[in-house]
Amino acid sequence: MNDIAVRKIASNEDLEQAFYIRRKVFMEEQKVSEADEYDGLDESSTHFLAFSGSQPAGTARWRYVENSVKLERFAVLVSFRGKGVGKELLKKVMGDVLATVPLGTRVFLHAQIDVVPLYQSHGFVTVGEEFEECNIVHVEMEYDRNR
Repeated sequence: MNDIAVRKIASNEDLEQAFYIRRKVFMEEQKVSEADEYDGLDESSTHFLAFSGSQPAGTARWRYVENSVKLERFAVLVSFRGKGVGKELLKKVMGDVLATVPLGTRVFLHAQIDVVPLYQSHGFVTVGEEFEECNIVHVEMEYDRNR
């Protein structure tokens, strides 16, 4: 876990690595359609790439949605799961969001059910009922700044 590094994406090469990870995780593994995965919102999002050693291992993005911020596209390649990549990615993304957006801005995400505990351990609380998105069960979660 101590060889995990996360950086904000600033080059096309890094963005291509992020897209590769998303293709592997969402489209190939989870059978999400290309149209759903590439939603036209990448240009208006802030992207991150996680590395385990020198290997790209995970990615995520955040973007403004009306008066809120939505965290999205958290993906970790299967060979790097359970090694702290998702945790480090979430810490880095949240650090960037909290340093960037005004205090009081709502921060939320749609979590796949199996990773709800990860988000809960970083201050997110469940809001609302479970729902399906791209044939995968999700729940909306909101960051609780008072936790």
